[in-house]
Amino acid sequence: MNRIGFGYDSHRFAAGRAMVLGGVRIPHAVGLAGHSDADAVIHAIIDALLGAIGTGDIGQMFSDSDPQWKDADSTKLLAKVMELVRDKGYSVGNCDVTVIAELPKLGPYKEPMRHKLAQLLGVGTDAVSVKAKTNEGMGWVGRGEGLAAMAAVMVASSDPF
Repeated sequence: MNRIGFGYDSHRFAAGRAMVLGGVRIPHAVGLAGHSDADAVIHAIIDALLGAIGTGDIGQMFSDSDPQWKDADSTKLLAKVMELVRDKGYSVGNCDVTVIAELPKLGPYKEPMRHKLAQLLGVGTDAVSVKAKTNEGMGWVGRGEGLAAMAAVMVASSDPF
């Protein structure tokens, strides 16, 4: 049985923070504001995975009111979610991510992100797609206030019921 999940995340830019997307540190003048490391790509993937297995969302699992998740490394959060995915009898088939940002330009970082995400999801790099788009100067993303990420994942179970 195959199931599909969709995830979305967005964060404002913040001075004095590192920019981390897809588990990859990206040199940029500002980072992303958030309770954890604010990796919007991984957060969108987490929501997509939790949606695919019918298990709530990132805010339920890793509440921003819980101090244990303060400045948490999102790759570690994804590892916990992957344990849950496997415990429920699923494996990841593929993952498709789109980052929407005017800056930073992500072209040089898409391949490193694909490789890191494939490793974290337990799939080959050919099962992970990372795309970057601008918002053509429109809205809060277009004004450079932050960025957004969307993810779709397919999970598969060997159990036909």
